[in-house]
Amino acid sequence: MYNAMWYVGSIVSAWTTFGTFRMTGSTWSWRIPSILQALPTILQCTLIWFCPESPRWLISKGRDQEAKEVLGKYHGNGNVNHPLVDYEFNEIKEAIQLEEEFGHVSWSALFRTPGNRRRMRIIIALGFFCQWSGNGLVSYYINLILEGVGIKASSTKTLINGVLQIFNFIMALSSALFVERVGRRKIFLASNAGMLIAFTVWTASSALFQETASHVAGNITIVMIFLYYGFYDIAYTPLLVAYVVEILPFRIRAKGFAVLSITINIALIFNQYVTPVALDKIGWKYYLFYVGFLAFELVFIFLYLWETKGRTLEQTAVLFDGEPSGSDELWVEELAVEARRRESRKIVSPERAVTVERRVDVYPSKRPESLVTSSDVYELKSWNRWEPGSSPRSQ
Repeated sequence: MYNAMWYVGSIVSAWTTFGTFRMTGSTWSWRIPSILQALPTILQCTLIWFCPESPRWLISKGRDQEAKEVLGKYHGNGNVNHPLVDYEFNEIKEAIQLEEEFGHVSWSALFRTPGNRRRMRIIIALGFFCQWSGNGLVSYYINLILEGVGIKASSTKTLINGVLQIFNFIMALSSALFVERVGRRKIFLASNAGMLIAFTVWTASSALFQETASHVAGNITIVMIFLYYGFYDIAYTPLLVAYVVEILPFRIRAKGFAVLSITINIALIFNQYVTPVALDKIGWKYYLFYVGFLAFELVFIFLYLWETKGRTLEQTAVLFDGEPSGSDELWVEELAVEARRRESRKIVSPERAVTVERRVDVYPSKRPESLVTSSDVYELKSWNRWEPGSSPRSQ
């Protein structure tokens, strides 16, 4: 829900300008929207002190009791001795202890292992997808888009923009509430397929309006803009940040998220300097670039985006890093666990009962004998019915 709240600010901005643009002859028509932009920053600086620290960060700093209190409050109904709290605490602690063995993490670590390269491939792609899917046309140049289908009146433009932001918020929030039931991969696939279809019709109706000045074609374009954004909102608004954070292990999370931010800003530079010139020079034909890119996105999502629903961050790390091989010593080190975890136990969650079976196996044909010790790689036998070696995309 974090990223879905972006539209709260967008709604305030859209409807503020809907009112202030009528203040002709007064500098307050632009001063009021500018001043209001400072309000979220003030609220953030004030309320951030009431947010709990991350349990993973607390454990990494040796503040174990505080970490258990946070886990108990949110995952154990206030009981720090709840079995689920103990399980999550031990899992996080062991993962961090192993990660600390590597010491300082360089930027090259983001691409050093096959698992991290898989993560970076997805993260860089999502950074471009969230800005190059055609959404930048309306987000930054809605005035030009609407004028391109015959809407000239400022009152109509600001009204459409205000209603669109409310619609966006409803769609993004609805998706955020159902993502745990539906799953990330299915939502991304539905989003990209829907955007491709809606944007294709949007392009065709815009071309028809330019050729015939048909009001029907103009109205179809407005409908397609709403439909397109509905599909965009269900995935790229609520899941962009959430999915990236899920697939990044603790030790590279900050740098991995920085890569996402850098990628987004590179894409924004393109939107800022290329889009207005292209719209002015070639009009609707510029939309064809996005039609092609949306088709590429759909293929990429189908091939490379993996499902993470129902897994903890540590289990997601196993999913991405795959089965160890003899030459991948770094992978073996990162996922090694103590032999005491060779057990099956039932953990009663405040919400549900989950049976977690842990099994330690040895791969003498795939692993150097020197690495097979009492501490070994663990596999998840029955967590969301995933068997090691099966395709994570099938879940």
